[in-house]
Amino acid sequence: MMVSIFPILLMFGIFYFIVFRPQQQRVKQHKELIASVRRNDTVVTAGGIIGKVTKVVDDHEVLVEIGDNTKVRILKSTLTDVRSKSEPVKSK
Repeated sequence: MMVSIFPILLMFGIFYFIVFRPQQQRVKQHKELIASVRRNDTVVTAGGIIGKVTKVVDDHEVLVEIGDNTKVRILKSTLTDVRSKSEPVKSK
């Protein structure tokens, strides 16, 4: 019986290291990237809109300028990428 179970367990182990673990790492990196969005960052939404963050409203929303005098409130969960990061806040 152990001879028939061992290949299946081996497949699950390989599948974990090839598929699940890298996906978990990508999700973690994306969450950190979205959580660190600041003013003047250029972001891309899930709908393909590119804009500049003008204000971080709270933990869930940002105000993004998508054109001249055109600002929209966007949920952070819909951000897919941060194209250019602003400089980090200098501590004194």
